[in-house]
Amino acid sequence: MLARVAGRRVRRGDVTPSVAVIVAAHDEETVIAGRIENLLALDYPREKLEIIVGSDGSTDDTVVRAHAYEGSGVTVHAFFKRRGKPAVLNDLVPLARGEIVVFADARQQFDPSAIRSLVSNFADPGVGAASGELVLTAGDEAATASQGACVYWRYEKCIRSSESRLDSTVGTTGAIYAIRRELFDRIPDDTILDDVVIPLSIVKRGYRVLFDPEARAYDRAPAAPGQEFSRKTRTIAGTFQLFSRERWLLNPVRNRLWFQTMSHKGLRLTLPALHVAIFAANLALADLWPYRVLLAAQLLFYGSAVVGGLQRRTGHRPALVTVSHTMCLLTWATIVGFMRMVTHHQPVTWERVGSRTRIVN
Repeated sequence: MLARVAGRRVRRGDVTPSVAVIVAAHDEETVIAGRIENLLALDYPREKLEIIVGSDGSTDDTVVRAHAYEGSGVTVHAFFKRRGKPAVLNDLVPLARGEIVVFADARQQFDPSAIRSLVSNFADPGVGAASGELVLTAGDEAATASQGACVYWRYEKCIRSSESRLDSTVGTTGAIYAIRRELFDRIPDDTILDDVVIPLSIVKRGYRVLFDPEARAYDRAPAAPGQEFSRKTRTIAGTFQLFSRERWLLNPVRNRLWFQTMSHKGLRLTLPALHVAIFAANLALADLWPYRVLLAAQLLFYGSAVVGGLQRRTGHRPALVTVSHTMCLLTWATIVGFMRMVTHHQPVTWERVGSRTRIVN
């Protein structure tokens, strides 16, 4: 509602500043060639496009296959010790020549017009960063398993779009976002959510961070709930880390995005407690007929989540079962993410689950 009545315009323009695309990769020999070819084929002036690949301690042929494209102007930096994406970005951004730096992962594919759309936002001098949209696609074998994750991601994108129209979105999509190079500040090497910390540091300096749905990257949706659980656990641990380090976010005087930050990021951390509280309150009021209906709805929701868990390996499940199971799984991920954060058991590096590494933050 706020975005509709008090939205701020963006002065987009057909501009072509120099752009550096930085791809951080670890053991991506099966996809790195296709990724580089995708970037080389982008609809953007080639003389203004710099492609930098940073290998984060790869032990396979990622570096060898990336080196094959050096003749096409691709720069490859091989780091022999695996340190995580934030450390790679800290080393590579200062080496980039582009006025705009685009951060990307190895496993996604950009739409041909993605870079043009992203940089058009920087025609407005008040814009410091812009995030693209990650489009999740599911094959027949994963369509059912990924249904819940896709519903959740559509909801997330709706929030980001509204935040962007009002002022700025809280965080970006790690698979495709751009910043003004001059606004980059080094982040701690153990940062879990670089795609939240970097944009918020830009917001702190008075710039806007936008969500641009026309700048698209494509990825496969999770083939199993466990893959989304692993990703979300990491994201939640990173959010707890964010609030523990960036205390200014909690101050409505210092953080002009305080409402967005607390409602979007902060309130989600309390979901397990809120689930318990609303269920307990509903039980206490069960002798009143309106609350009997609500209690029945809650029991149906949790019951379908249990059924979804028991049938997670079946090929076809009703939408209610899939979505409720996914949402409960993500709520449980909040508890696990908190425990990993306080016990320092959440590594900064990505661990591959099944055939995938990551989707979106």
